[in-house]
This record gives sequence, structure tokens and C-alpha cells, in this order.
Amino acid sequence: MMLGLPLAFASPLVLFALAALPALWWLLRLVPPRPRRVKFPPTKILIDIAPKEETPSRSPWWLTALRLLLATLIILAMAGPMWNPPATTSGARGPVLLLIDDGWPSAAAFEQRLRVANQIIASAESAGRPVAFASTAKPVITIGIETPSSVRERLRSLEPSPHTPDRSGVLPPLGRFLAAQPQAEIVWLTDGIDTGRSQAFLAQLKETVGSHTLTVYDGGTPPVLALTGATNTSGGFNALIIRAEPGPAQVGRVRALDTRGLPIGESTYAFEPGKTEAEVRFDLPVEIRNDITRLDIVGERSAGAVQLIDARWQRRTIGVISGATADTAQPLLSPTYYLGRALEPFADIRTVEGASPSEAAIRFVEGRVPMIVLTDVGTVTAEARDALNRFIDNGGILLRFAGTRLAGAQNDDLVPVKLRRGGRQLGGALSWETPQALAAFTRDSPFADIAVPADVRVRRQVLAEPDGLLADKTWAQLLDGTPLVTAEKRGRGLLVLFHITADTAWSDLPLSGAFVEMLKRIAGLSAAGRPAAEGLAGLPGQARANERVAPNRVLDGFGGFIRPPATAKPIPADWREPATADYPPGFYGPPDGTVAVNALGADERLKPLDLRPLGAAIERYRVGEPVDLRSPLVIAALILLLADGIAVFVIAGGLARLTGGRAARTAAVLLALGAMATLFGGPADAQTRRAQDRPPISTGNPADDAAVRATQATRLAYVITGSREVDEISRAGMDGLTRFLSARTALEPATPQGVDIGRDEMAFFPMLYWPIVAGAGEPTPQALLKLDAYMKQGGMVIFDTRDAATARPGQASPAQATLRRILAGLDIPELEQVPRDHVLARAFFILREFPGRHSDGSTWVEAIPPASEDEPARPARASDSVSPIIITANDLAAAWAIDRQGNPLLPVQGEARQRELAYRFGVNLVMYALTGNYKTDQVHVPALLERLGN
Repeated sequence: MMLGLPLAFASPLVLFALAALPALWWLLRLVPPRPRRVKFPPTKILIDIAPKEETPSRSPWWLTALRLLLATLIILAMAGPMWNPPATTSGARGPVLLLIDDGWPSAAAFEQRLRVANQIIASAESAGRPVAFASTAKPVITIGIETPSSVRERLRSLEPSPHTPDRSGVLPPLGRFLAAQPQAEIVWLTDGIDTGRSQAFLAQLKETVGSHTLTVYDGGTPPVLALTGATNTSGGFNALIIRAEPGPAQVGRVRALDTRGLPIGESTYAFEPGKTEAEVRFDLPVEIRNDITRLDIVGERSAGAVQLIDARWQRRTIGVISGATADTAQPLLSPTYYLGRALEPFADIRTVEGASPSEAAIRFVEGRVPMIVLTDVGTVTAEARDALNRFIDNGGILLRFAGTRLAGAQNDDLVPVKLRRGGRQLGGALSWETPQALAAFTRDSPFADIAVPADVRVRRQVLAEPDGLLADKTWAQLLDGTPLVTAEKRGRGLLVLFHITADTAWSDLPLSGAFVEMLKRIAGLSAAGRPAAEGLAGLPGQARANERVAPNRVLDGFGGFIRPPATAKPIPADWREPATADYPPGFYGPPDGTVAVNALGADERLKPLDLRPLGAAIERYRVGEPVDLRSPLVIAALILLLADGIAVFVIAGGLARLTGGRAARTAAVLLALGAMATLFGGPADAQTRRAQDRPPISTGNPADDAAVRATQATRLAYVITGSREVDEISRAGMDGLTRFLSARTALEPATPQGVDIGRDEMAFFPMLYWPIVAGAGEPTPQALLKLDAYMKQGGMVIFDTRDAATARPGQASPAQATLRRILAGLDIPELEQVPRDHVLARAFFILREFPGRHSDGSTWVEAIPPASEDEPARPARASDSVSPIIITANDLAAAWAIDRQGNPLLPVQGEARQRELAYRFGVNLVMYALTGNYKTDQVHVPALLERLGN
């Protein structure tokens, strides 16, 4: 790199010739004097002869500068300049150790890192140096010498891991390798993210590397974004978007998905300049928010950009009923105030104003509230009692708090244990005991892992009558053994009783954090709509001591769901830590009680990796392919050489001798400018348009002439819709894709052509692009028959509804409705979203997504199940494994569209690289339509060669 630019020279020593430019300036100052035209007689010439010797005239400054520029261009061209030069190794002769960060932070630019890694391997291979390889996210036992080809094969199968890499694990094998290879060179392709222990790692790495050459690649990649800190509050579902370094303002979107992967909502986040955190908020009803199981950042491809949600994030709806008059007289001292503050972080509280406790209970039961809380409610009506009993039997939770009304109630059967009349008062003037503290929670209690507050004292409580089942029903007790919280299973539900009030009248428990955790644990029993009695077994206190749950679905490094690998281990049922190599991020346990494991913890933040203490050479990742600049410099030098010759000719008077006028000088200047324009502008489009510039062949029949033109070269085609704006974008999009194909592939398509499906023949075109115009009229039956025949005979039609940004889940957009009417008249096969292993994803470029102007829409192709003998005939079955129909909503032509100067016509709604991916998808579409399943057939080549050999 030169001056921070991705520029290098193949022969940098040639640049020392630039030091000779001052001497060249001095040599070029003089030119022969311009001849003077003097009329005869000779006598006049003799008179004008100067008696002294004269020096030649100096050359004009602009001519000298032109010649110096010409010399500079020649020197630079001889030095072999290259833009985005490939990564190379040093000139040492020892082995090259390639160390790669392959955790989730590297996923967003993983292809870029693999390209640099392959360039380093190629450089080592050309120098005859062996190569060693190690990654930081996967366990490394030993590092050994390998051939460049074997390391290249390992890179082909390398994918980013979904967890944060633990770089310290590579230090012991690295030290052993360097001790055995004293001349080894290390190249570290880092992700640039500090994992929290990087300073210690860098210090140990510096000590381990010692005198060995170390080169670190960092920077030059898009900023890494991650999701963390998801919370389901009373106002909405919130999450944090974090990045490692402060940067400019940045705006993006986050999607919320349900268990089936369907979008529930979408929200926008915005980074302020210089900030590393941005908040995103989903303002949805609590019932919809409880269905969220996944958040992901649109456009980000990493496990860190995904936040998985389980029952812990669900907000429960709890109905609170109070029998105390203090709720209206002194609201800040009432039991409902303390309950509201304790339940607010994880539940939505509902109350009924102006109704008796019995009426409120009936309303809550009819409203299907999963949990009802009664605070100091004594006697209720028979109708309310029957409703509450049905509520508990059907799986609900009834939580009661004691008070003077409950202590004085008679024949109250809505309690888990039989109570004594009155209550027990501790520490009073007539009492014989002091206020009691809480005892430690037993292992069988749902509160087993909650810390017992040491400063809580209970001054009064309602007592339970002792019996043989009291110990089994006790969840919490005082130091003297009297029950504090009792519970009983009834039917599919639970009945729970706190033997104290919900306010501070009888104890200090409502002021402690343990009170919030106890209520949260009880409310969690009704998670995911399951009966409370079933949820009781899933609590840490009720589960077996060493209970573990196996992985169900896990994330790969790019944030997609995959089957659990063989190395994934079961996690404890109460797992709350970030993902590791043994416990990848994903969902663990049965579908009705999954535990979510994420790549990042709620409190984790990203920091840039500070490489300054390492003292190593720092290189930047290259963006784009290497570009050799010698050809443009040689062309520029030839143009300047021509301009120099014309200037010398004019200064020497040659033009005046030929024409004798000022107009000739002007003509010469215009001639020079024309030559320069020809050199610069002529060849640009010659190769691309060579096919369509051939003289047309006329047969006398317009239809035959069109057929001849269509068969002279491969052409892309688009359907003429009748909308001038849409058709112009389609034409410009096909033209842009044609130029891209000519620049990147061996295919040189001719000028794209619009097709009227009701009139024109479509068999000449490998594929048709059809943008759907909402509300457009349906094609005629004859046109649909022609289209159906075209698809059955090997043609491919790309239907683009262009509404990915406006379509709503579960609701057909106008363009989708129009497409459905069109497809109703066609024999369309069964469709599926493009699988990751589909030929379309690797027909030319290897792709994981298929964007256009938008990137959120799905892409659909024909679903081809494994063939069998008894399989019925399928309509429009793919010819040579090519789907006859492709449906997308990403507005492909708008991303491909260019103007006459080659500039994009329309912006893409995403990052800058999205347009490049859209063009690559277009190339894959064309190659897929032209070559079919050749990529799939490559796996059979070894078997075919073995048969031929036999």
C-alpha cells in the first residue's frame, strides 16, 4: 500500500528513475529556433545578419511540462503499478503460518478474508514455501506444515463459527510450531474485534512470536453490527444495536420473526455520529410481542446480528384485585402499588376500576388472563368462587396475599393449606418472640436459586394448620420453620399463598429484590400458554440437579438455522451464558420449553482491537479485484507522445509551410483532440456491442428479419408491460446486466430486446424478465398458451413483483394479486424458496442471498422432489434441472439499470455492496438458464472418469 491507498508496484526500484526528472527538465528547455520566412533579395539578408553569436530559443514551459509528464508516465508504467494488489508474503524462505479469525464477527466479510488468504497461499506457492494453517474459533491441538494445495482445500470448507473466538487457545500450539520452525512467517487475518481478553492475548502473542515476522490484516471491511440486550417492557420490545468503533450516522432496520420464521414486525434504528449504540423499539401489542422468537438486523450476515428469544422474554398479563381500602385512600402505600412496581419489569398489570373483588375476578376469568392476584381478599361470592376454581383447573395461577380480611375469613377453600383463625404477631408488646428472618430456600422449592436477603424481617403472618402434607406444599419458610409461601396443584393449575401482605405492613419482603424474583418465578409458570402445573417442573428448583437439555436448532456463523453439529453439547436447564464452541447459539430443549442461547450476552459490548502494542506490520483488506494500471498508463503516454509530435510540428513551422494560415493550426489542434478522443472513447464499448453492430441481414419478411437478428447472438429479453416507466427501467436493467456479463464472463450478449408475449416469438431467448405492474390487464388466452409452451420447452420466466419494501406479511399486495391472476392461467409447478444448496446459488458466483434493489423479498423456484418410478407427471417440469419459473419481489431490473454513461439509475435500499450482489445474482440467473445443472453434475465427474479408465 502507498500513502494509505491500495496501490502497489511490481518493480518498485524503477521508481528511482523519477529522480532524473530535474535533469530531464534542463535538457528539454532548448529546442531549435523556429525558421524565419524572409523574402529575397540577398542584400536584405546580408544586412540582417547579426554580428554576434545567438543562443537558440527556449521551449515553451507547457511543452517541457508535457514531456516531463510523458517521461513520468513511462517510468510508472515500467514500475508495474497495480490497484488493489493481491496480498503477498515477505521474501523469507521459511514456512508461512496463516492464522484466521473465524468467529461470528468475521462472517460479514468472510469471502473477503478467504480471498486474501488464497492470495497469500498463492504467493507462498510461487515462492516454493510450505504453508501452515490455524483458526482461532475452532479447537487447535497442533499446527503442522502442509502443502499450499491442501491448505487451499481446507479454506474451501471453512465457514465462520457462530460464537466469539477464544484466541488464547491457539497460543500453545503456535508456540510449539514456532519453536520447531525458527524461520516461519505469521500472517494473521483478524476480525478487528476485541473479545474482552484481547490485551492479555496480544501480550502473550507478542512474547510467543518473538523475532518472527508477523503481518496483521485489519480494517478495510464494513463495520460489524450486533444485537444484544433485548427486553420486553411495558411500552414495547426493545433491543440494542452495537458497533465496535464510533463512526458516522448510520440507519438500518431490524426484523422480528415468530417460531415459523414469518415476520411479525420491522423497526428502524439510527446511530448518532460518534455513538456505538443505537436502540430499536417494536411498538406492538403484548400478545404479538410474546410471539417473537428471533430478532435480526436486515442486511447483516452473522450470528451476532441475531437475538433469539425464549419464554424468559415473554410478558405475562396479570390481573390484580385488592380488597384493601388503602388502595384509594393512600395509593402509594397500598398493596397494588408494591405489586405493580415488582411485576412491571416482566408483566402487564390489569385492574378493574369501580368493581367489587368478586366482579373483577369474574371479568378476569372471562378475559382468559393467565394469572390472577388477590391481595387481602377474604370472602367472595359463590359465583366468583366457582369461576376461580374453574380458572385454576384449566391451568391458571391464582396467587393470594394475606391480610386482615383473609385472616378473618371463614370456610375459605381458595387457599392451598388450612389456616388458623386470626394471625400470628411477632415482636409486639404481648408477643413472646422476635421478628423472624427468612430461611434458605430448599432444593425442591421453585425459589431454590434465589438469594435470601439477610435484612428481611417478618413481623406478622397467617399460620397454617400442621398436617402431613404441609412440608410438601411449602415453598418458603421462616427460620423457626413456619411456612411463608405455600402452594398446591389443582387440576392443571396452581394455587399459591403468601402468608404475609403484599405491602410492608407485615414484613420487609416487598422492599427486597427477592420479592421481585419470587413473583417472576411464579409468573413464569404460565409461559407460552402452557398450564401452570406443567410449567412447575421446568423451574430450577423443581428440576433435577443436573438436568440438561439437548440442542434443537442452532445458528451457523452467518446467522441461519442449521441442525446441531455432533460437537454441540446439552446445556444446563438454567443456562444464562453466551454461546461457546461447545454450546453454539440456538434453541435447546423441547419445542414447548426452549432455552435460547445467543452469541452475545446482554451486557457485552464490542470494542476495536488495539494492535499497537503488538508492534507488527498492519495491512488492510483489499476491496475488489486487482487492477493492472500499466495499460491505461501506456495509452496515456502514447496520447502525450502524439500531442508532443503535433506541438513540435506546429512550433517548427511545418504547418505554416503546408497551408500558410492560422486556420491550419486550429485544424491541427482539432485533429489532435479527435485522435485523443478516439483513443480514449473508441474501444470502450466495441467489444460489448460487436455483435449488435453487424450489418443486418434482410430476407424481405419483417418477422423473419426479427428471427434472424435474434439468433445472431445471445440476447436478454424483457416483457413489454405497456407502462413506459417500467419498460424503460427493464430495458436499462437488461442493458446493465448485459454489460456486466461482458465484463465478468466469457458471454457477450447483444443488445437486450423487449418482447410482446402476445405477438413476438419467445423461443429465441433463454430467459424472460417480467416486471409485474399492479392492476395490469391479464394476457390473452393465446398469449398464456405461448408462455406455457415456452416454459415447458426449456425457457425460464422471472416474475418480479417489485414490492419487497411495501408488502405486508399475510396480506397480498396489488402486484402479488395481479401475479396470481396471471399464474392462474398457467400450468405452474410446486414452488419453494431457493434452498441454500440450489444450483442457482452457485451457477457462477457463490451466493447466500438474492437481492435486487431490495433484499428482504423471498425468491421462489420449482421444487423438485427426488424422482421415483411411480411419481405422477409434473406440470412444466424443469428442463435439464432448470426451473421454468422464478418469482421474486426484490426489483432486480432497478438494481441493474444504468444510463448511457454506465452510471446507476436508481439507488439500492441497502449497503453499497448490494448492487454488486444483485449483478452477481443476475449472472447466476443467465448462467443457470444457459447451462442448467452443470454445477451439480460436477460431483459425478470422478465416477465417470473411473468408468472410462476401466
